[in-house]
Amino acid sequence: MDHSHHDHAMMGHTAGMDMGAARCNMNMLFTWDTTNLCLVFRWWHIRSNTGLVLSLLAVVALTAGYEAVRSASRKYETWVAKRQDSVPRRNQVEVTKRAHIIKALLYAFQNFYAFMLMLLFMTYNGWVMIAVAVGAFLGFVVFGNNTSSTKDGACH
Repeated sequence: MDHSHHDHAMMGHTAGMDMGAARCNMNMLFTWDTTNLCLVFRWWHIRSNTGLVLSLLAVVALTAGYEAVRSASRKYETWVAKRQDSVPRRNQVEVTKRAHIIKALLYAFQNFYAFMLMLLFMTYNGWVMIAVAVGAFLGFVVFGNNTSSTKDGACH
């Protein structure tokens, strides 16, 4: 049946936004267009050049922050290893269990963070992709001392 004559605008095809409000532009192909670009959340809706620049700076900072979290995790693991050597043998099991739980929480947080960055990248917007790459670069420069540049994560 041909439905081309129906008015689909009145049938609720507004991606969950109010009628008349600008919709988030969702691309599945690479683009440089920033018209009605939303980043991950509906409220992170870029509507101006100033908003675009501030959002790109936020993406750079968020991506650099991911490298800071990775660095903090590595430092925690180093600290735990040193502490285990200085703790009496009878308390090492306690230290190991507690440290393992904290490392698991750090690991989960890093995975969540990495997948959120992946969602930013998957806007398929060239400007956002560049901001993620610049943030990764700056984060590695600042926080990547004594770290291999080989990436071992599934995303970001």
